[in-house]
Amino acid sequence: METAAAAFIDRTLRAEGSDERATADAARIAGGLRFYGASVGAVRGAVRDARRRHPELSHDEVTALASELWAEPVYERRLAAVVLLQGQVPTLLVNDFTRLEQLLRSAGARELVDPLVADVVRPLLERLEGPDAARANRIVDRWASEGLLPES
Repeated sequence: METAAAAFIDRTLRAEGSDERATADAARIAGGLRFYGASVGAVRGAVRDARRRHPELSHDEVTALASELWAEPVYERRLAAVVLLQGQVPTLLVNDFTRLEQLLRSAGARELVDPLVADVVRPLLERLEGPDAARANRIVDRWASEGLLPES
């Protein structure tokens, strides 16, 4: 059962999509994902509007929504999950690295990995302190040794 927020985002992305853009994006972005053909601006707008419609969402509900969006192998849904997490960075916790690792491993496209790392993982790493920072750095070092992170 899809949550109301995920259903809203999905409906909006489908409505904003075009077959021409979907075909062009599929040719440009490898990874076996499906495409609705919605623009990046439409993705950002859908997430913004969903957050306005559902301001009551807690940290756990927002991160669960990101996973829910990500569960479907649709590029725009996954990009919406990234945008959602970008806005959530101030409340993310070291425990969220487990979810972030799942997203990174299943991304299917470097165009999803890059903003997830640059705009979610790195700012979260910079914000953590003490034992949380040490734990997070060990996790990220492991990811780097496995080639999961883009070269920077």
